[in-house]
Amino acid sequence: MSTNRTFQSMLNEYLPNRLLKEELVKRDYILSNCQKDDGWKGGKLIVPFKGSGASSVRMGKLTASNDVSQDQYVRGSIDDYVEAWGSMIFEHRDLIEHDGKIPETTFLKILPDTLEDFMDYMKMCTSIQLGTGPYFASATVNGTAGGVVVVDRVDRFVLRQKVTWKGTALAATDFYVIAINVNTDEVTFSLTRGGAPADITAVLIADAAKAYTDDADVTSFLSARSALLSAANGGSATIHGVSKLAYPFLQAVNIDGSSWTAANVLDKLFDAYTEVRKKAKGRANEILCSYTIGGAIMKAIENRATTHANYSISIVDKKASLYGWDEILLTTVKGTLKIVMIQEWDDDIVWYRDPRSHTFRSNGFFRKRKNPDGDEYFEIRAEDGFQYIIDVSLFGEMEWTKPGQNGIVYGIIPGNF
Repeated sequence: MSTNRTFQSMLNEYLPNRLLKEELVKRDYILSNCQKDDGWKGGKLIVPFKGSGASSVRMGKLTASNDVSQDQYVRGSIDDYVEAWGSMIFEHRDLIEHDGKIPETTFLKILPDTLEDFMDYMKMCTSIQLGTGPYFASATVNGTAGGVVVVDRVDRFVLRQKVTWKGTALAATDFYVIAINVNTDEVTFSLTRGGAPADITAVLIADAAKAYTDDADVTSFLSARSALLSAANGGSATIHGVSKLAYPFLQAVNIDGSSWTAANVLDKLFDAYTEVRKKAKGRANEILCSYTIGGAIMKAIENRATTHANYSISIVDKKASLYGWDEILLTTVKGTLKIVMIQEWDDDIVWYRDPRSHTFRSNGFFRKRKNPDGDEYFEIRAEDGFQYIIDVSLFGEMEWTKPGQNGIVYGIIPGNF
């Protein structure tokens, strides 16, 4: 018997290369490109806004004193911030000196990179929630008795990941990822981490089965989907405790996208832009979409000489792709738009975004948890050795100060692209 370790397969071998790992593409555009305030210390956050303005104008005479319209101010609020916690665990034996080829000093160089990778993953989870909602994938083929589910976003699954499946009838059920086939979009699940495949036939398309990060079906950040869509179109009925229907200021422009196809995407894109500019209060000239929709837009642009001769395009600095998203500028007689294709966006909605309309408020943004002694780890003692757990927290919430300055296209059918 001996105490546990994780890196035992590397310790006594000659390693001329750095730790080989999958390159993580940044998937946190929304979190990285919104206004931020990291001074919120918790408790109720008041969100005041002007529900209506003075509107009394009369031709030829003064408005009667008892008929003058007054400004109306409304007090919304966020009850408290949402807590997101990420945890990593290390074996004590991996951290002590070794007589093999990898000394402690070399091994410890791996740890900062490992923590940085985990932070990128945590930011992705947060940005998905802030954008398209609490779930991160949907079933596209019913689950099997062999634990296999075909999903629409296989890129968001990780081996050994804990996933909660939940549907309209299916109660929240936890599984662990044990296999991923990126070419068939199949993910295999077990009831235990590293266990045998589980019967997952309860995950059904007809039941609208969705995959959630652990407990995100119960607690999650306020998403653009929820904030901007009306209740009738799949959003929330209220925002910060105030009914959207009570004030136009709280209502983003909702546009049905069920007729969008790869063939008409450019025309639909600008028709929607015209609608948003006509009805919205701000300047929503940044369009956020998935790579599926963005790819169709780029293909349509390539064919513009015959089908869209009135469109011209200029490409934004290619360095943007290094950060995990791509940007293009479309210039037409109707104006200039920046289209941003991001990894963490879903295919069924497109957001016409006014960046000034929302602020992510937090208590220090991402932070490593420290105990009163200043230690950044929690020690566990067991018969098979010591373990150290590092916890990272994000306490915050998205504050929507001007939702009516945005537009959102909903109901896009991915199969049309």
